[in-house]
Amino acid sequence: MPPPPSERTALLTGENGHAPRQSFVQRALAVIEAKDEPSWGKSLRFFFLGSYLNVLLLFVPLSAVAHYLNWDAALRFSFSFIAIIPLAKLLGEATEQMSFKLGQTLAGLLNASFGNAVEIIVGVAALLKDELVIVQNSMLGSILSNILLVLGCSFLAAGAVEQESNFQVTAAQAQSSLMTLSCITLIIPAAYHSVKSGNTSLFSNALGSSRLDSSSDHNNDLLDLDRAGLDGLLIISRGTAILLLGMYVAFLYFQLKTHHHLFEAQVPTEDEIERGARRPPTEPEEAQMSVISAGACLLFITVVTSFCADYLVASIEEFATRYSIPKSFIGLILLPIVANAAEHVTSIWMAMKGQMELTIGICVGSSIQIASFVIPLLVVVGWASGHELTLFFANFETVSLFVAVFLVNTLIQDGKSNYMEGLMLVTLYLVIALAFWVS
Repeated sequence: MPPPPSERTALLTGENGHAPRQSFVQRALAVIEAKDEPSWGKSLRFFFLGSYLNVLLLFVPLSAVAHYLNWDAALRFSFSFIAIIPLAKLLGEATEQMSFKLGQTLAGLLNASFGNAVEIIVGVAALLKDELVIVQNSMLGSILSNILLVLGCSFLAAGAVEQESNFQVTAAQAQSSLMTLSCITLIIPAAYHSVKSGNTSLFSNALGSSRLDSSSDHNNDLLDLDRAGLDGLLIISRGTAILLLGMYVAFLYFQLKTHHHLFEAQVPTEDEIERGARRPPTEPEEAQMSVISAGACLLFITVVTSFCADYLVASIEEFATRYSIPKSFIGLILLPIVANAAEHVTSIWMAMKGQMELTIGICVGSSIQIASFVIPLLVVVGWASGHELTLFFANFETVSLFVAVFLVNTLIQDGKSNYMEGLMLVTLYLVIALAFWVS
């Protein structure tokens, strides 16, 4: 006799009853097989053979050979730079293919995360070698290049295609507000240092060009603090770092779970289309790659790009010595541009295709990730490993970051962009770059 029915008994049996529960291995295999999606073969053919620009991938092994055989600096620089161009396009292609299935918000977050993963690895390595100033230089430079140069070029590129671009204003304001909070947390340690040390100079040398080569020089900038003052600065930095990490986790929950609808692309109205906004396509574009293959390619290209960027960075040092370029300018301006070149091109390319939510997610989202996650994480790692990394930046760098965040907040608060706003952002970046050149 069948067992008596209970509250767990299915109301309908047979084909309409409960489907057998799949194990974790079965679900993982289903994702890898990518049923009802393009096959692995088709995805890889589209990825690597879908553009004539991929011919330039030949420069990837050439850049490695030039680096390890120590060829002339001009050749090493040229080969690495050319190699990054097709890699940047492939990174953008993988991100776009993932956005068809995952949406622009999650795809942009993944792109920013893969880009910043390289910076975390490099930052931890530099931190463990006591290169505290190099860590701070590269992080601050990445933020400035993302929110000024890349976002500005993206607005310019989008303005060349259409008169006005639209994006979700609430989501953009939420991201810019968190960026403002992160900026304020850098101002407070600088203000604390100024009060405790009595140093009101705008060019305090925490990141000065004359003290770029060793952490001992960075520590010399803190010698005007007594032990109690230095301990207070460490407490402020480490406590703030923990709070910022918690804030970033809450922002991810806000972005991906509770308010994810705010970060989705909005459909322009007829009035906005008449004023120059792009009309949405009547037939949605189909994905040419499966999600798992696009994710695997994104990871692979990110790793390859990181190596090419390292080769390029290594050649820049010799280039700077030969042509007398200030090291502070290289650390804060050139290196972040090179290290994030693929991420930068992806943002500009997405802007030209009208995917402004993805562009904002890459530019502002990447800056948020650096300011609210990467820098605090490095402070915590330094705390655990006995390296006294703080959130104290020089007054000049702190002011530069503040004015950059202020301008970005002003320009994106209406949820619209045009080429003039992009020109403003690029102009401010050039002004800051000029100031770093002579400071």
